[in-house]
Amino acid sequence: MDAPGFTEFAKAMIDYITDYLENIRDRRVLPTVEPGYIKPLLPDEAPQTPERWEDVMADIERVIMPGVTHWGSPKFHAYFPTAQSYPAIVADMLSGAIACIGFTWIASPACTELEVVMLDWLGKMIDLPAEFLACSGGKGGGVIQGTASEATLVALLGAKVKKIRQVKEEHPDWSDPQIIDKLVAYGSNLAHSSVERAGLLGGVKFRLLETDSKHRLRGETLQEAIRQDKEKGLIPFYAVSTLGTTSSCTFDRLDEMGVICNREEVWLHVDAAYAGSAFICPEFRYLMKGVELADSFNFNPHKWMLVNFDCSPMWLKDPTYVINAFNVDPLYLKHDMQGSAPDYRHWQIPLGRRFRSLKLWFVLRLYGVENLQKHIRNHVSQAHEFESLVSADSRFEIVEDVILGLVCFRLKGSNDLNENLLKRINGSGNIHLVPSKIKDTYFLRLAICSRYSESKDIQYSWQEIKLRANEILEEQSISK
Repeated sequence: MDAPGFTEFAKAMIDYITDYLENIRDRRVLPTVEPGYIKPLLPDEAPQTPERWEDVMADIERVIMPGVTHWGSPKFHAYFPTAQSYPAIVADMLSGAIACIGFTWIASPACTELEVVMLDWLGKMIDLPAEFLACSGGKGGGVIQGTASEATLVALLGAKVKKIRQVKEEHPDWSDPQIIDKLVAYGSNLAHSSVERAGLLGGVKFRLLETDSKHRLRGETLQEAIRQDKEKGLIPFYAVSTLGTTSSCTFDRLDEMGVICNREEVWLHVDAAYAGSAFICPEFRYLMKGVELADSFNFNPHKWMLVNFDCSPMWLKDPTYVINAFNVDPLYLKHDMQGSAPDYRHWQIPLGRRFRSLKLWFVLRLYGVENLQKHIRNHVSQAHEFESLVSADSRFEIVEDVILGLVCFRLKGSNDLNENLLKRINGSGNIHLVPSKIKDTYFLRLAICSRYSESKDIQYSWQEIKLRANEILEEQSISK
C-alpha cells in the first residue's frame, strides 16, 4: 500500500469508527454466534496477491462485527469499564506510526521522557505522596505497565528480591531457594484473581485472608496472619491492599494494613485498578487513606479515564529492587546515557514496550482534568440513579454499599432464582451483566461503563431487568 492508498483507507476507517461509536447504542450488545463461527467465513489460506482495501472494509461487518461484544455500548454493564476516546484512538495511530520499542532511553528518548512526565502529571492529579513522583528529586517514579496484573507481579518480584537481600544480611549461609521456600505473601480473599496468580508466577506462598462484615481486609487480620506465619518459621514479605474489589467494589483498610506492613518490613502494594481513576476527584480520595504507607501503587486509566487499553500506571517509592529483579544488561542494550534517565526495560516483565504515554498526553490535554472529573462524577451519579430504582422495588435488594460506578443487587430469594434472572437477561442480549458471589450470596453486578451512558440508558437497563424478573416470577407462580 502506498501513501495515497493509506490516506484513502485511513479516512474510510475513521469514518467507519466514528459511525460505529456514535451509533453503538443501536447494536445488540451481545453477539449470537457460536464458537468457530469465523472459520467458514474466511478462506483456508492467506491470499497470494494483494486484495483491495475496500474489500477488507466490506468484510468488517460481515466477519468481525457479528462476533463483537460491544464494550463501549451504554447497554454493556459487565465487568468494569474499558475506556476509549477519540484523542486516545488518534494517539494509538501515532504510536503505531512511530513504531518505536522504548526499552531504553536511547531507543527513543521521547518515549521514555514523556512517560516520566505523564506519570508525574497523573500522580499529582490523584494526589499521590511526593515520594512516588520522579519530580520530587528522590528515588521514586512511575512506569506504565500493560495491566494491573503485571503491576502486582512486578511489585511482588521486587519485594521478593528485597526480602532475600535482607534475610541474607542476617543469615549469610542461607541459599536463595531456602529463603524463597519460606516467603509468604498476603491479600484479601476478595482480591482479583491476578493477585493470587502473582504468587503462583512468583513461586511463593500466597495467603488469601478473610475480610470483615463490610468485605474489607483489616489490619488486625493481617497482623494475626503474620504472627502465625512467623511462628511457623515463615518469612512475610509482601501484601496487596485492594481499593475497589472486582466482586463488589469494596475497599481494604489501607491505613491499617500500612501500619502493620511498615512495622513488619512487608512490602505493601496497592491495587486500585478500577477505583483509582475516581481519585482524580477530591471527594473520593478518602478511599485511599494511608497511601503514604505503601511501597507501590497502581491503577488503570484504561478502565475509567478515557484512555484506550493498555495503560496501567504504576508508581514505586524505590524502584531499585524492581530494577535489580529484572536487570539483565547485554552489550547490545547498553548506551552512553545509562543512569541519566530510566531504562524502563528494568521496570517491567517484557523487554519491548509501546509508546503508551502518548495516549495519556493526548487525553489529558484534549479533555483537561475538569472534564475527566465530570466523566467520573456522571458515572457515579448514574450508579446512584440505578440504586434508587432497585431500592424502590420491594422485590429487589442492594447487597453492597454503592460508592462508585458499580451497583450490586439481587432479587430477594434463592441463588437459583438470581442465576435464572441473569441467564434470562443475557440471553435476551439487550443488556449485558455478570454475576458475583460472596460467601453464599449470589448477586448481579451492574457497572456503568460507556462514555455514552446517560440517564435514559439506566432507565432502559432497569426496564429490561424488571421485564426479565417479571417473566421468571410469573413462571414461578404458575408452577406452584
